[in-house]
Amino acid sequence: MTTYVIGDVQGCFTELEALLKQIDFRQDNDTLWFTGDLVNRGPCSLEVLRFVKSLDQHQVAVLGNHDLHLLAVAYGVRELHRDDTLDEILTAPDKNELIDWLRHRPLLHYDKSTGYVMAHAGLAPLWNLTQARRLAEEVEMLLRGGTPETFLKGIYGNQPDYWDDHLSGIERWRCIVNFLTRMRFCYADGRLDLSYKGEIGGKPKELIPWFDVPERENVNEKIIFGHWAALNGKTDAPNLYALDTGCVWGNSLTAMCLENGERFSVHCGNR
Repeated sequence: MTTYVIGDVQGCFTELEALLKQIDFRQDNDTLWFTGDLVNRGPCSLEVLRFVKSLDQHQVAVLGNHDLHLLAVAYGVRELHRDDTLDEILTAPDKNELIDWLRHRPLLHYDKSTGYVMAHAGLAPLWNLTQARRLAEEVEMLLRGGTPETFLKGIYGNQPDYWDDHLSGIERWRCIVNFLTRMRFCYADGRLDLSYKGEIGGKPKELIPWFDVPERENVNEKIIFGHWAALNGKTDAPNLYALDTGCVWGNSLTAMCLENGERFSVHCGNR
């Protein structure tokens, strides 16, 4: 059995099919991990969602910020944005089944046998792996509970921007979600910055990539993440595997074989 991790698909189903053909994916024998953001911005979000769901036990898909946005819209607590491409899902005959499946996806996946941990944006610099897993599970239970709309309504906003074990209620859960699904830059003390979204070369001097925060608690973990297309799959830090290579922006969709680290990519047409 072979396990492949695939970066942010974001509705690019044609490219996903081409990538699976390139790696000779066999559903009865192989497993696919997805770094989150299965949907939105690309043209075929419904097809992607149906396909990944159909993989059953041969997939692991963590939630990304676009996936959470779809859930929030589906539960009536957020409006569609002008550039969203989610209408086909929201009007599909199997909408309820797909949405229910999506809200039961994890925010973090850890595979003890290989030592890899996967989260859409990465792990907060102040969290060790044990803590990160516990906090992700805390939020997952709320999303899978009887009133997901209450949780989804409260997770939007940029504050608090610093992790404190004493945070409680919706502020605690919002902070967890922001670190796991929206993080790119931090300050040296681990505080999260969500205001700057430009290129790394033009960042304010006080900001640094989350994985370069001094004395990062999870520095020895093998962390797989997506979300940050501007990295183009590359970091200078060890044990980090960035897999969002900007398919939806006309770049490429990338897969990595967990067993040997080999990468495969298909070029994507301009959108």
